[in-house]
Amino acid sequence: MLSVFTPWRGLLLVLLTVAWSLGQAAPERGIITGGKPIVYPSWFKESFLDIADDVDEASESGKHVILLMDMNGCPYCYKMVEENFKHAPYKEFIQANFDVIGLNVKGDREVALNAETTLTEKEIADKLGVRFTPGLVFLNADNNPVVKVNGYRNVRDFRVILDYVQNRTYEQQPLAAYIREHKENEAYTLRDHPQFQALEDLSALPDKPIALFFEDSGCLDCAALHDGHLAAKEVRDVLANYTVVRIDAFSDNPITDFEGKPTTERAFAEAQGVSYTPAIVLRDRGKELLRLESMLYRYHFTGLLEYVGERHYEAYPESPFDYVNAKTEKLLAEGKNVSLSEE
Repeated sequence: MLSVFTPWRGLLLVLLTVAWSLGQAAPERGIITGGKPIVYPSWFKESFLDIADDVDEASESGKHVILLMDMNGCPYCYKMVEENFKHAPYKEFIQANFDVIGLNVKGDREVALNAETTLTEKEIADKLGVRFTPGLVFLNADNNPVVKVNGYRNVRDFRVILDYVQNRTYEQQPLAAYIREHKENEAYTLRDHPQFQALEDLSALPDKPIALFFEDSGCLDCAALHDGHLAAKEVRDVLANYTVVRIDAFSDNPITDFEGKPTTERAFAEAQGVSYTPAIVLRDRGKELLRLESMLYRYHFTGLLEYVGERHYEAYPESPFDYVNAKTEKLLAEGKNVSLSEE
């Protein structure tokens, strides 16, 4: 008899479960906080979005064009505009030497790069390889990109980049080498971390994701990284997925690179094109997958580490932000709030 009535008991359980679930209120959707509205200073160029014409006009005055590519609500864009343009100690220097044009990386306005190429703002961002916001692209008199900056820069570091472009030093040397020459040494004393591994042969690392932390004694933001993100349990938990190696970009300590060739930490950093510290290069299975080379708040910092460390790049190969957006949507649907910034 038990075997005859078991299906009905199963059906009754399902009906009771459905009735219970219908009686439960769906969780209230979470909200996103920490977004910041961007207001450009009045002296930004009012462009007709014909970039070749803008470049010609700037060149006649001895200026370069900066394309400032931002996104609505982006807290890093807000910080960049407020600190490095509106209230920067070198604001007059920018006005005298640069024409700044704001573009939206998600925008649909049509932009003429030149006589042959007209694209929407978001297509321009993709064409120029802007992966983080704010993205700043400096154009020379030939309408060619000479410097690209991914993400926020502090006031001192950004002034070095402005000088590099304004003096046309890009015609003589790479930005990374110029920045190293103009950094103030001893701004930071390198600090240890329990997850940093003292490995000198990068060709013999274990088969797991690799996080290379580039620091140096001229790094203004390295102490904040250690006191903030690297002290947080949630970050250390994600870093447990990695082999974590610190590279001193000012050191002549000998190491072996990924191809088994002898080099030094300084030369390795130069070969990697590191122009900002702290920079974090994330690799897996022999390839660089992501580079973090700007200040990030905790939510994005952790999410981007998860993208490679937990191998979410396999499900979201196009962009790490596809993963971050999916994570955000899941949290919101569960009724959890998401804070994009800590300020």
